[in-house]
Amino acid sequence: MAQGRWRVADDAPKTKVTKESFREALQIFEFVRPYKWSILGGLVMLSLSTFSFMIFPKLSGVMVDIAQGNQKQLPTYIQKVTLSDIGIFLTLLLAVQGIISYSRVLLFAEVSERGIADLKDHLYQKIITLPISFFEKSRIGELISRINSDVDKLYNVFSVTLAEFIRQVIILVVGISILAVTTPHLAIIMLLTFPFIVIGAVFFGKYIRKMAKERQDQIAETNIILNETITAINSVKAFTNEGFEAARYSKVNRKSVDISMKFARARGIFAAFIVVLLFGAMFYVLWRGAVMVQNGEMSAGDLIAFFVYTMVIGTAIVGLSNFYSEILGAIGATERVREILNTPSEVDLKFSNYELLLNDNPLKGQSTTPTKRLQGNIEFKGVTFRYPTRTDVEVLKGLDLSIQAGQKVALVGPSGAGKSTVVQLLLKFYERGGGTITIDNQSIESYEISNYRSNLAIVPQEVLLFGGTIGDNIRYGKPDATEAEIIEAAKKSNSWEFISSFPEGLKTIVGERGIKLSGGQRQRIAIARAILRDPAILLLDEATSSLDAESEKVVQEALNELMKGRTSIIIAHRLATIREVDKICVIDGGRVVETGTHESLSAIPNGLYNNLARLQFDNE
Repeated sequence: MAQGRWRVADDAPKTKVTKESFREALQIFEFVRPYKWSILGGLVMLSLSTFSFMIFPKLSGVMVDIAQGNQKQLPTYIQKVTLSDIGIFLTLLLAVQGIISYSRVLLFAEVSERGIADLKDHLYQKIITLPISFFEKSRIGELISRINSDVDKLYNVFSVTLAEFIRQVIILVVGISILAVTTPHLAIIMLLTFPFIVIGAVFFGKYIRKMAKERQDQIAETNIILNETITAINSVKAFTNEGFEAARYSKVNRKSVDISMKFARARGIFAAFIVVLLFGAMFYVLWRGAVMVQNGEMSAGDLIAFFVYTMVIGTAIVGLSNFYSEILGAIGATERVREILNTPSEVDLKFSNYELLLNDNPLKGQSTTPTKRLQGNIEFKGVTFRYPTRTDVEVLKGLDLSIQAGQKVALVGPSGAGKSTVVQLLLKFYERGGGTITIDNQSIESYEISNYRSNLAIVPQEVLLFGGTIGDNIRYGKPDATEAEIIEAAKKSNSWEFISSFPEGLKTIVGERGIKLSGGQRQRIAIARAILRDPAILLLDEATSSLDAESEKVVQEALNELMKGRTSIIIAHRLATIREVDKICVIDGGRVVETGTHESLSAIPNGLYNNLARLQFDNE
């Protein structure tokens, strides 16, 4: 099971590359279009570097002929050239190569670094603007891993692979052209044998790598059993399953041996292939060239140049195969990225990624104050709903609910009755199945989503803070708030006392997910955040249920301050915290079955609220 999960996260998607998928994959190159002049300059530098590199094999042969005194066999224009002249020329050529290579790397880095940064910006902006249903259908860990892996593949293509692929193509074309002109007989022999053997070795190597991966997967499975057994050793011994675990481990281990032996046989065949065919072909061509030198058909320098060119061409063929595979892998990797980028967003961001990057404080100037403030009259009429991931279960079954502006209304009922669903529909996290939801006599679908949500604030049961400072976490409710406003919100939420006791005050780091603070402290910071937001509608989702009695009292006082003058919906299991609300709505089976005050509902002899209240209050 664990092994399967890791495979999903680590392996690239297996995508069959068609003409259509290739054309769609090219959409990713839109992110490097702004840097087209850098791409063009990099390609020019790459071409110059490659053409100058192809001079070296020829010069190696010329040096051999000069050293042997065979200048007469050389072209007329270099018969008077000495080894010193060639040494000086090579030094200058290497210096030029260095400058060209530096410029090429810099230009392609400009493309890859900035292009991938733009892609990451767009991808992140897209992800955070997608609806909640998208995240429920995706495994978050897998999603993050997949995105990181895919972006890394694209980075490699933009920075190295594409340039090297073009380089190998140039080397292959230029190298074969030179050999066809200078040594046509040997070139024909080489083209009839060497490339096919090299290509065969490449594909054989892929099979070897596949076998190696199978072996590693099987070894990983044995390690999983080992880890699980040792971790749960108490359970193993308690259930006397030592024999079962030993047999399970042995079975997997034996399978690992079988795969390892299969892998060893494949490596042995590959080794024999390399020795017999690849080196055999190389030595045959070299022997044939030596015979031609002996017969005066070519010089020793030409033979050396031919042999070096052959090695360069062979390396280019291998490189083309590897880089081609990487490019195909990147095309497949773009599928997930393109799928995310093409998913419709629910929020239209009003700012560009460049403004975010160039601003020292990305939140500065980003006001969340609604352009239209709601009054808070809420009405559910015949609302039905099924979660997108559980379409077989109808959660709300014609729910009717009416809340007047400024009212404090509590939603109670058994677990799974639909209380939290009401809040999630109000936040427009999901689309209802049927019925209508209106606020101020207007359907919530008609409101612009960002402005609409700016009128709401939620204090959840489990508060997860961001890993920055206390001040940053409170300011999240109103990004353009002043420090004075933050302090005032902290005081109203009963959190200023503990905040001011810290040496760094508002600049105190809360740690990942707020781990450095207690549950009550995190809850009060969430309340301060909501106070700072000043919402028209407040949603409290069991905000005190996980606190001890002392913390609950302090937090409840802060909540009472927060609820003043605004529509408040409270989801509660602890009925003692909602005795003073204006109205209690009891939800059961996706419908509101009882409505009233604590006193009126407690007076119903066999009422659901009465039963819940007796169970709780009798046990206190």
